[in-house]
Formats: sequence, C-alpha cells, structure tokens
Amino acid sequence: MAKRIIISGGGTGGHIFPAIAIANALKRLAPDTAVLFVGANGKMEMEKVPAAGYEIIGLDIQGINRKSLWKNLALPFKLYRSIRKARQIIRDFRPDVAVGVGGYASGPLLHSAVRMGVPALIQEQNSYAGITNKRLAGKVATVCVAFEGMDRFFPKEKILFTGNPIRREAVTIADKRPEATAALGLSPERKTILLTGGSLGARTLNESMRDGLDRLVAANIQVVWQCGAYYYDSLRESVNAEYGEHVKLTPFLQRMDFAYAAADAIIARAGAGTIAELCVVGKPTILVPSPNVAEDHQTKNAQALVNRSAALMVTDAEAPRKLITEALALLDDQRQCEMLCANLKELAIVDADEVIAREVLRLAGDDKR
Repeated sequence: MAKRIIISGGGTGGHIFPAIAIANALKRLAPDTAVLFVGANGKMEMEKVPAAGYEIIGLDIQGINRKSLWKNLALPFKLYRSIRKARQIIRDFRPDVAVGVGGYASGPLLHSAVRMGVPALIQEQNSYAGITNKRLAGKVATVCVAFEGMDRFFPKEKILFTGNPIRREAVTIADKRPEATAALGLSPERKTILLTGGSLGARTLNESMRDGLDRLVAANIQVVWQCGAYYYDSLRESVNAEYGEHVKLTPFLQRMDFAYAAADAIIARAGAGTIAELCVVGKPTILVPSPNVAEDHQTKNAQALVNRSAALMVTDAEAPRKLITEALALLDDQRQCEMLCANLKELAIVDADEVIAREVLRLAGDDKR
C-alpha cells in the first residue's frame, strides 16, 4: 500500500533543499509514495517546492523577532491558528509519517502530528540543535543528525547519524571545469574564487568582496560572486562596469555544479546544507559564519570543520579586514590547499537523503526498503 508522508519546514535554502532531497529519495525508493509539504506563507519554500514538482500548503507562522519585540505580539495567535490548520491538514492527508527539517512551519506541524499519534522524524542539520527540535525530540521516533556529539541535545537511543542531504546535481563536478568556465564566462587561465552567501545573500560577504576586488584583480584572480537578489541591483552597475572581465556577479546560481567545478577556493557562510555540499566538493574553503542565526549555530558548524583541519574560519566581525587577505594567502599555499581538501573529503556523506528516506519508510511500516 502506498505510503503518505508530510515534510514540514523551510525558510531558507538550507532547510528547503534537504527537504526536497529527502522527498526525491522517497520517490526513488518507493515511487508510489505520496508526499505533501507544509511551509510558511511568504517564505521561499512556497516557490521552490512547487518548482521541484511537489504540492505545498502554507501556514501563517513566523519566528521570534529578536530585534523588535513588539512585532512578536501576534505570534501566539499565529501559532494557535497554525496548530489548528496543521491538525486539519493531518486529518485530511492522513500521513503515515511526519518529517520536520527545521524552519517556522516545522514546529506546529510536528507538534500536531505527535499529539495525533503520527510517527514523526526530525532531521537536525546543525551541530547545535534548535529550540523547537530539542523540545520535540522526546516525542518523535527518530532524530537524524549530521554531527557527532548530538546526544547532549537528544535522547541517545533516538539518534540516527545520517549526515545532511545534499543536492546531488549540485555536487556532481567531475571533469566539468572546462564546461563550467565557458558557461560562466571565465578565463581558464586565472584562479577562481567562488563567494556564496547562501540563498538570501550576505551583507558582510558582499561588502568585504566589494572592498577587496582591486586586490584580487591585481593578483589576476577572478570571482564567481553569488550576492543574493536583495543586493544585486545595488552592486550590478558598479561591479560590472569596473570589473566585468574578472567578476561573474549573480543574484542566484542556477548551476551550482558549474560554480563548484570552476572554483579553486570557496568563501561561504556556514549553514549546515552548504557545509554538507562543500565536504563532497572538496575545495579549499573559508567559512564566515552568520552571526544572525539562533544559538550562533553557524559558528559551531564551522568550528566542527576547523577542529578537523578541514576548513578555515573568519568571523563576521573580522571579515572586512581579514577575508581577502586570508583568501589570497590560501590560494598561494598549495600545501595547505591540499591538506584542507583531503580532510574535507573525509567528512563527505553522499547518500544521507536515502538513509533518511529508508528510516521514514521503516517508520511507515515498510521494512522492505
């Protein structure tokens, strides 16, 4: 009998792409599986999930606004309405398993699911667990994790080490460098830095890169620069006019495989999904953790790699004065590049999506997968 699975969460690409990867793995393992997504109205999952071919229902939910407390006044009412709607979705869809990947919608949906007797699974992407997942961990059947030592947050007997699901098409880069440089309009003779601030862009990374372009150009280095849609218009005219030959500026990278393949070094935020992809790609990496995330979990993600000599880290506060200097030094140090690549690849997990999907199907009563 076909299984019915709800996947909830989103808000950023770091939550959405793993969720879609799990759904794709479920369809590969059990093609007749019915998958329904539940997201937050106004967030990017409401666009990205349908584009991937899946149905999604939105909840009117928001996170806690730490900068403006008065904006949280409506939060209890939105939470109540979201829980009511989540319960109705569960009654209508009748899922065999509910999966939470993090993000605003994950809490109300999983809370409702466990209260209604639906087996539930959490996919915790970060090395420091979020508040919602910590609260739900005692009630769900399985907690899938990507970092060691997560028993300090979750019951040890419920933990399944899986790694983080990745976009397989994004990390398939073998022998693609010539095609990638041509497609991106890059010179095959120059070393290339890929700078990516995640799906939404990153102000500090953008400002640090803008201020450092003269030094990079002087060193005959070119840049693939994913700046985010919010920042693109303010950067486009000046960057393209002054540095067009050396810089490929884009709001969003549709072909991450080309960007990864072309790169000699990578500068990125330290979201869990990004780190999972970087481990598979295996390029010298400088991580600049975002300070604007709950429990500063990106710093903890980055530190987990730094402790294994698998990446370098520059703090957000240090980036304006140190980032470009560190990048130039890294590209000039072949021995360090080789060490970082080797250690990073040792952490790679390619099949996390299928490991999680098999656990979902097991919870749904399908032990044959």
